[in-house]
Amino acid sequence: MRRREFITLLGGAAATWPVAVRAQQPERVRRIGILQNFPENDPVASVLNATFLKELRQSGWAVGNNIRIETRWTGNRSDDIRRHVAELVALMPDVILANGTSTLGPLLQVSRTIPIVFVQVTDPVGGGYVESLAKPGGNATGFSTSEYGVSGKWLELLKQIAPSVTRAGVVRNPAAPSGSGNLVPSRLSHRI
Repeated sequence: MRRREFITLLGGAAATWPVAVRAQQPERVRRIGILQNFPENDPVASVLNATFLKELRQSGWAVGNNIRIETRWTGNRSDDIRRHVAELVALMPDVILANGTSTLGPLLQVSRTIPIVFVQVTDPVGGGYVESLAKPGGNATGFSTSEYGVSGKWLELLKQIAPSVTRAGVVRNPAAPSGSGNLVPSRLSHRI
């Protein structure tokens, strides 16, 4: 083998060493923070968490392997919510899953950088949590319990199944516009 060919072979092998070393290193463990508005022993929350973990496993994420989950249970108590929000944000997770309007507002007050995925939030646009449903902006996105733009359709369906109904009332408890997570009664709910 000639000297030049040997140097080329050695240089090529050395160039691939970092790729081989990277391939052998374990995958970085991602951290997910979960802020539950349920008490820890709630049976509904147990089912929701089990389903979440099952879906993560089916997507290739396994606790102890490539993810770590930090769950905090608030029981929907404001003091516990504030304390657990501070704990989770201090852990600097890769993402926080916020369950309910009562947890989302305090999270957004403390962090505008950690990605937050919310579920079961009533009117995230009206509550000031996101700019719009199509383009939420900021660090929060998720799923709303209802999209009030379809409320006209609800009335159409009601009229189809109960044609004799001539009046309908709505009782609703929307999130405070300040985004505080505190609930204020709707003016309409007082008339019903």
